[in-house]
Amino acid sequence: MSSHAHKKIETESSCCHGESSPAPAAHACCGHGGGGKSSGKAVTTGKPEGAGAGYICPMCPGVWSPEPDNCPICGMALEPEMIARDTPPNPEYIDMRRRFAVGALLTLPVFILAMGEMVPGLDRLVAGTWNPWLQAVLATPVVLWVGFPFFERGWNSLKSGHFNMFTLIALGTGAAWIYSVAALLLPDMFPDGFRGADGTVGFYFESAAVIITLVALGQVLELGAREKTSDALKALLGLAPLTARRLTADGSDEEVEIDVIEVGDRLRIRPGERIPVDGRVLEGAGSVDESMLTGEPLPVEKNAGEALVGGTLNGNATLVMEAERVGRDTMLSHIVAMVADAQRSRAPVQKVADAVAGYFVPAVVLSSLAAFAVWALVGPEPALAHGVIAAVSVLIIACPCALGLATPMSIMVGAGRGAAAGILIRDAEAIEGFEKIDTLVVDKTGTLTEGRPEIVDLASAGPESEEILSLAAAVESGSEHPLSAAVLRAAQNRSVAYEPAKGVVAETGMGLKGTVDGAVVAAGSARFMEALAVDVTALAEQADRFSRSGATLLYVAKNETLIGLIAVRDRVKAGAEEAVADLQKDGIRVVMATGDNPQAAAAIGRELGIKDVRGGLMPADKAELVSDLKAEGRIVAMAGDGINDAPALALADIGIAMGTGTDIAKESAAVTLVKGDIRGLVKARHLSRATMRNIRQNLFFAFIYNALGVPVAAGVLYPVLGVTLSPMLAAAAMSLSSVSVIGNALRLRTAKL
Repeated sequence: MSSHAHKKIETESSCCHGESSPAPAAHACCGHGGGGKSSGKAVTTGKPEGAGAGYICPMCPGVWSPEPDNCPICGMALEPEMIARDTPPNPEYIDMRRRFAVGALLTLPVFILAMGEMVPGLDRLVAGTWNPWLQAVLATPVVLWVGFPFFERGWNSLKSGHFNMFTLIALGTGAAWIYSVAALLLPDMFPDGFRGADGTVGFYFESAAVIITLVALGQVLELGAREKTSDALKALLGLAPLTARRLTADGSDEEVEIDVIEVGDRLRIRPGERIPVDGRVLEGAGSVDESMLTGEPLPVEKNAGEALVGGTLNGNATLVMEAERVGRDTMLSHIVAMVADAQRSRAPVQKVADAVAGYFVPAVVLSSLAAFAVWALVGPEPALAHGVIAAVSVLIIACPCALGLATPMSIMVGAGRGAAAGILIRDAEAIEGFEKIDTLVVDKTGTLTEGRPEIVDLASAGPESEEILSLAAAVESGSEHPLSAAVLRAAQNRSVAYEPAKGVVAETGMGLKGTVDGAVVAAGSARFMEALAVDVTALAEQADRFSRSGATLLYVAKNETLIGLIAVRDRVKAGAEEAVADLQKDGIRVVMATGDNPQAAAAIGRELGIKDVRGGLMPADKAELVSDLKAEGRIVAMAGDGINDAPALALADIGIAMGTGTDIAKESAAVTLVKGDIRGLVKARHLSRATMRNIRQNLFFAFIYNALGVPVAAGVLYPVLGVTLSPMLAAAAMSLSSVSVIGNALRLRTAKL
């Protein structure tokens, strides 16, 4: 990456705000220590071509390292690009818990020693010249050891000029501790303005210790939440077995680690075992529980040639499969990667918070200096001591913990809520953008419809419908044409018996002819009937009605006499009509874009209530349609499932892929509906609104808290109410603001979609 690109990264990453990730990251703004300074040797501003999975910074685009390190821009620890089920517990979480435990153990007696003077009965026990010395002995390791990761981050932020929350923590607690140590070791150097009525200089060891301990507690809570996210993703990966039974050249089995399975390997899955990787059935037939993927409780029947997904559960039959996708290419790994990416991505609204924070820190520092100056010049005695207290309180209460948590917490919880509902959101921008879309371009086949033709009607010229279907199935039984498959499925579903026809001859593009019980049976198009001199006028009225509905016509003749007409059409998906109506009611313009013929497309459009229908479109035509709509100023979402939809999906403001579609469609989209149910679009819309509303509430809480807290800490209420805010109470208020933001974000877990 060029130096210009590196400069852009630095400009856009003005503050690190605790993004969520499956492997908890170290956060400069929140004080998450990453375990040392950046080496600067392995970290680059662009991933080398061909490099394997390494470590990235979720805050600074392009920062990459082949091994654990810290980001040279924002200072946060780099996190793994991919998470594995054997990823060990986050060492930072373990370290921070240890630091908090030590901090709490030492801070409690410091607090008692400092506050005991105000409690009748306890004041005599803690009185004495030894008291401040014992406070210093107990508080110093809290500040210097427990708080070391925080000071390290604060120093790095000062060096880089990327001011953040920890800049304030370092300044506030550092000032309180240095002031107290100086007062203890060199009391004579302090002027009278720093002394109380008894002539002694005040100590603030308890303030520094309590603040550090409270901040450490906040880090433990946040890191713990991130560790749970990591555990959830590892559990998802754990659905795939550790080993598999691979078939050797001589047909025997060998048990191998799943990591050594390669594309093309043949694997045997015994009853009750989980499918190890993605592939297709080669031998055997049975049911597979795919509830992990679809949420449907009923098992799915699998026969030779049908797809299997790694992590799903085999039923009571033995299957032999061929591996087609292994390792990171499996659907299970893709699901994990998409959830992880969504949870560590940043919504554009987060950039607003970051920009504000970049100005906020210098403003707070100036407010702190102004508070000290005003108190020192016009405040009551001891004026200088009051000035120091006010300055330190301003620095502490202004720590933008809540501001930093406002967006990422909502995005993290919102993405998780979406995943639970079968909506996989690749990035935070999609969550934000979904509430803004005003136009939805949607593919027909496989998106609005089932994607396979079915018999929807049948007209008879005399014989019973069962006889017509039996004869049609007889001649179609040897064909792999989709229309033949529809006829055979209908015969099977209706328990219609048939014997395969003999001497079947196929006329390309027209139909099939064969012998059934000595009679010549033909099934095909009107053109085929014409070529066979079969009169079709007897069913002309029905043929016209079927055609207007968008159906494909299959005429059936016996001994050159028309006996019936079968209408075959792709069925509309369950819930599609409801989803379209809900979207249109919500003010979204729905446009159907399909490669199918205009007549069939129009029929489906009428059934679903879609007025703007475009049929006969090639892939480039769909992309052009999206481009034209965007040029009109519309915010466009595109929903599709096939290779032909990929260009339009990539070009749309938000691409939405069906989970039942092709890989390239899913890779081109920002949102995937796992179950392929278009009603998920309505849910995604509701999720977007709920998440963005939650983010705005969080940002409001954070900004209002700081807007009110800083003046109170500076002492503006003292002339009216005689109220001041100690650094310790400021630290508690700061933590409570973060708790309010986290609690509000967690409400998204129960959002109704």
